[in-house]
Parts: sequence; structure tokens; C-alpha cells
Amino acid sequence: MRDYIKRFLIAILMALCVSLLFLGGKHSQAATIKSAVVINGHWIWPADGIISDTYGTRQGRHKGIDIAGRIDTPILAVEDGVVEKSYYSNTYGNVVFIKHPSHFVTVYAHLNRRNVSKDQLIKQGDIIGKMGRTGQATGTHLHFEAHQLEWRYDKKYALDPEVVLGKADVGEWVQAGIASRGDSVLAASSQLHSQQNNSIQGTGKKEKYIVKVGDTLSSIAERKNTSVIEVKNLNQLTTDLIKPNQILIVPSLH
Repeated sequence: MRDYIKRFLIAILMALCVSLLFLGGKHSQAATIKSAVVINGHWIWPADGIISDTYGTRQGRHKGIDIAGRIDTPILAVEDGVVEKSYYSNTYGNVVFIKHPSHFVTVYAHLNRRNVSKDQLIKQGDIIGKMGRTGQATGTHLHFEAHQLEWRYDKKYALDPEVVLGKADVGEWVQAGIASRGDSVLAASSQLHSQQNNSIQGTGKKEKYIVKVGDTLSSIAERKNTSVIEVKNLNQLTTDLIKPNQILIVPSLH
């Protein structure tokens, strides 16, 4: 009888522990979702350009989004914060990390130049740098990441930026400085938006193309019913040299 009672009590304790673990996981998930919802509609897009890659591609290794544009396109801080790092990295190139009051860290990589330094206070919409192709970048673009709590080398806390910036597909144009303020919408676009909008967005819908072995700009342009010059302009290429697995923005045939 005593053994039966002991086994019964152990079973109850195990069930209680499992329940607490389940509730703890649910609470953590709910807190994460709530945090994202609070921010959504407050952050602004960091650059004018075309979405050239999204979160989770490259077998899950791509922990951010890429916005392709023209060299020296202004890069804006998505929210108020403090510059956590501003330096040159072999992979990120010129990169800026900003810690925000919302307990997020945002990363702005491959910049042509950086306009801010460590511990500098930043306001939403401040120009923190200019778009470039430094580090391990195959074309002119901004690589943007968002991390909850902190940035880690293993990207453990990486979050899909679309959760807080809004959904944007590859080939879609995004405008820097779009933010919700009460019942009004502020369009604080960078000064180059009008020029870029006419020269890039006006050419129609775009899509991502991954260069294959044997591809040339000429063969890709012919396949996409466009010109080599247009492909070079869309990707800020200064030569005809391309390499396998390079990502290009090309006109969509659909």
C-alpha cells in the first residue's frame, strides 16, 4: 500500500512538472509575439531599394533581409537607440549595431561608409551610413538583421525582420522612413528616393536569380528578355564578371 501511494505521488509530481514546463514555454512564446506586435508599425524601413533576399534562405543560414539599391543610398536607423558597435568586419564589411529600448539589436551591414560611432545616441530616421558592397557582398545592398535581446555569433536570437517591418517579397520596392505615428503616416524618404523610384521601380516587377555554372550576363539578359546594361544597373555591377551562386536582381517574366 505504501509503495502504491509513493508511485501515485511521484506520478502527480511528474505531471505537475510537465505542466509547468509547458506553461513556461507558452508564456515565453506569448511574450515574444507580444513584443513583436508592440513594435510592428513603429519601426521604419532602413533604406530605399528592392528586396533581393529574405530571412531563412541559403539552407536557413541567411538571418536577415537584403535591400539592393544604388551606391551611397542613405541608411536610416529603424528606431531610437544607442550604437553598440561601429567597425569593419571581414564578413559584414562596414557594419553598425544599434541597441534599442525595445530590447532589440539591429544590424546594418556592407555599408560603403559609417556615419556613427560606438555609444552614440541615435534617433529614429537618423542617417547612420551609406549603402555599399563591403565585406562578403556580391552587389550593392544593405544586409539588415534584427535580434531579440542581443546579437550572438550563432544568431540564436535572430528574428525575421518582416515581423516588425511588414511583409515584403523578393523584387518588391521598399521605401525608407515609412513609419506609423498615431492616425497619420509619415513618409520620410531619403533624398534619392525619387530618382531610384523612376529608374528601378518603373522598370516593372523584379525577381531573384542565382547564377549557375556557365552563366554570363549576356545569357541571363537574353533569358530574361532584357539587356546586359539593365542587369548591370539593377545590380550595381561595374564589370561583366559574375560567379556561380551570386544573387542577381533581374526583370520578372511573370
